[in-house]
Formats: sequence, structure tokens, C-alpha cells
Amino acid sequence: MKPSVSVSLNVNDALWRVSAKPETPLLYILRNDLCLNGPKYGCGLGECGACAVLVDGRPVRSCTVPLGAIGKRRVITLEGLAVDGLLHPVQQAFIEEAAAQCGYCLNGMIIATVGLLQRNTDPDESDIRDALRHHLCRCGTHVEILAAVRRAVTLTKAGRPVDSMTDDMTEASR
Repeated sequence: MKPSVSVSLNVNDALWRVSAKPETPLLYILRNDLCLNGPKYGCGLGECGACAVLVDGRPVRSCTVPLGAIGKRRVITLEGLAVDGLLHPVQQAFIEEAAAQCGYCLNGMIIATVGLLQRNTDPDESDIRDALRHHLCRCGTHVEILAAVRRAVTLTKAGRPVDSMTDDMTEASR
């Protein structure tokens, strides 16, 4: 194994300095070092989607992405979606549609939806299903999740941009 290295990460528009082995999964850094609990450990194989985060605006499975592959890329977790105390429209839509039963899959579903709406502001049913197809929900709230994504499309069209995060970064270190 390689020795630990000191790495600067841009997570939720804050700069963090961590020390870890380059092959350490990003999920471990987010949860254990940065205390961000949005991304969940599900399968550890990139199959379930519970650990999804946005890297440069694209959803990725953080359990399979090594720290060394992140570099200067922008990472956004569930916690980084809210702006100035206001929930992201996708988060709001999932609440309004009561899309959770146990809620374990919701991090991945919300991140996948944000990624979809950043690429396509007017997705049809096929686009929505395609964006969520690799995210597992064992509780069976699929109908509510689809309704939440449709509501997120409506909320986004009503005015609040899907990516309203600022480019300002604050220095935070651990």
C-alpha cells in the first residue's frame, strides 16, 4: 500500500485538508474525516447508489472512487445542496411528496435527480427512470420517488436554479 498523503479537497464549496492513502474510497473520507452523513455506505461495490455524490456536477458512487482520483474536482454531497438555509428544490420535492420510507436510498436518489436536472431541465418519464435505474430502494417507495422527481422539475421551472451554489469557497481544515 502507498503511504498517506495530504490532499486538499473542494467539498461543498469549502476547502478541506485530509491525510489518507490515495486508494481510500472518497466515501470514507466524507463520512469519517469530514463528518458528512448524507452519503451512506450501502453495498461498498457501487451497485446500490446510497453513497452517490456529485463530482464536477456528475453523480458518482463515492464508495468506488479513490481519494487520489478527486484532485481539484468539486464534490457536492447532500449537505451541500441547501443554500442560505433553503433546501434545494429536489430536497424540497422529496419532502413534499413523502418519498421516504426508511430513507436510506434517498441520498442517492436526490443526488441522481440533481445530476439529471443539471443535464436536462425538462426530463420525460423515460429520462427520469433512466437516471434512477441503478439506485436501489428496498422499501418500495418508487411511485413517491418518481412523483418527487416530477415535482422537482416543476419547482426548478418555477424559478430556483438547480445549481445555485456560489463559487466562493471558504477555508476549513481539520
